[in-house]
Amino acid sequence: MNARFEAITLDFGNTLVPFSAGSMADVVRLTAERSAGLVGSTADEFAHVWGEERLRQFAEDVPVGREADMDIRVTRVLARLRGKLMPPTGEHWDDAAVAGYSEPCEVAAILDTYANAFVGSTPVPLGIGPMLERMSGSYPLAILSNWPLALAIDRFVENAGWSRHLSAVVVSQRVGVIKPRPEIFERAAAELGVVSGPGILHVGDDLGADVLGAQGVGWATAWVRYKPEDSPLPAGPPARGAKPDLTIDSILGLEDALEGPGYASGSQLR
Repeated sequence: MNARFEAITLDFGNTLVPFSAGSMADVVRLTAERSAGLVGSTADEFAHVWGEERLRQFAEDVPVGREADMDIRVTRVLARLRGKLMPPTGEHWDDAAVAGYSEPCEVAAILDTYANAFVGSTPVPLGIGPMLERMSGSYPLAILSNWPLALAIDRFVENAGWSRHLSAVVVSQRVGVIKPRPEIFERAAAELGVVSGPGILHVGDDLGADVLGAQGVGWATAWVRYKPEDSPLPAGPPARGAKPDLTIDSILGLEDALEGPGYASGSQLR
C-alpha cells in the first residue's frame, strides 16, 4: 500500500458502520423496554423522554463542540420520570440537582443495557474486519469517532473482532470534545504515537466534522461519499470550501484508492 502515511484514523458511524434511523430506533426501543421498570414507567414513556433529552443535548452541546454525554442524558431521563420538571425552553438543566434523583449504579445499569442493545442490534458490516487486518500490516490504525457512549463502541469493536487490528479507539465522550475540534485529533495522534500532521490520513463521511476538522490540524483526508439518507447521527458544521484529498464511495474502496496511480502521484481521486 501507499507508504506516504504514518497512520490512518477511521470514523465509526456511517464510515465503518452505517446507521439508519431504524437501526438507532431499535437500540433506544430495546433500552427502554429493558430499563423502564427501574422507574415504574412504560417503555413508550421512557423512549419519549429519552428522545426529548437527546435533542436537547444536541441543541446545547454540539454547537459549542461538546459531546452530548449519554450518562448525563440517562440522569436527566431518570429525574423526569421520577417527577422532576424539565427546564423551560431556553434554560439548561441543573445537573448537580438532577443527580439526586438517581443512584450511580442505576445510571451504570442503563448505560450497560444500552451498550448491549447497541451491539445486539447493529450488524457487523461484511468486509470491514478483513480490510482492517490487511491495512494494519502497513499502518497503525485507530477509530476516531464522535459518540456519546464510548462503552458502546468499545463493545462493538470487541464483538466484531476488530480490536486486534487497532492501535487506539478515540471517542469524543472520553475526550470531552467532538470533531471538528482540534483536541480530539491531537489526542488520536498522541495515542497512536505519531506526530500530528500530514503523515496522518483521517477517513470519514462528514465534510464538516471529519474533513475540515482533520485539515484544521494539517492532516490528509478521505471523504466517504455515501451514507444512509435517513441517518439520525448529527452532522458537523457547514463545510464550505471542504476539499478532501481523496473521495471514495465506500470505506471498502479505501485500499484500492490508496494504491491507485492517481493518488500516488498526488492528484485527487473523486
